[in-house]
Amino acid sequence: MFKHVLVPTDGSPLSETAVTHSIAFAREIGARLTFFYSQPDFPMPIYGEGALIDPTTPEQFAQSAEQEAQRILDRARDEAEASNVPADTDTQISETPYEAIIAAADRHGCDLIFMASHGRRGIVGLLLGSETQRVLTHSKTPVLVYR
Repeated sequence: MFKHVLVPTDGSPLSETAVTHSIAFAREIGARLTFFYSQPDFPMPIYGEGALIDPTTPEQFAQSAEQEAQRILDRARDEAEASNVPADTDTQISETPYEAIIAAADRHGCDLIFMASHGRRGIVGLLLGSETQRVLTHSKTPVLVYR
């Protein structure tokens, strides 16, 4: 039924558990995986009284975000390969992760998105409108939510 599954991950504990379960799921149904990480964009500095100045340059921020993305994605791909599940990785810079997730599913021709119920924002994010909720609301691709 499902042949190509997109697995968004942010490196959070629940997201890492979802990665592990997505691999078992893909192995069971004979699907391949694409792990996806939405990199944050450089935050716009805010100047004014009491503002904190971040000494990080946009280039340093981008390099750090790319390294974090590769670390998380490499770990997921290595886990899939150890289970003999074919897997690719993808990352994109986006201010709106849910849009990047949906675009990645479309770009890779995925027929299912397998994602954690909440990530780094925790359960509060789930209740207040997490990225998962936004993907569920806007995606035309079916979404399997791991809790």
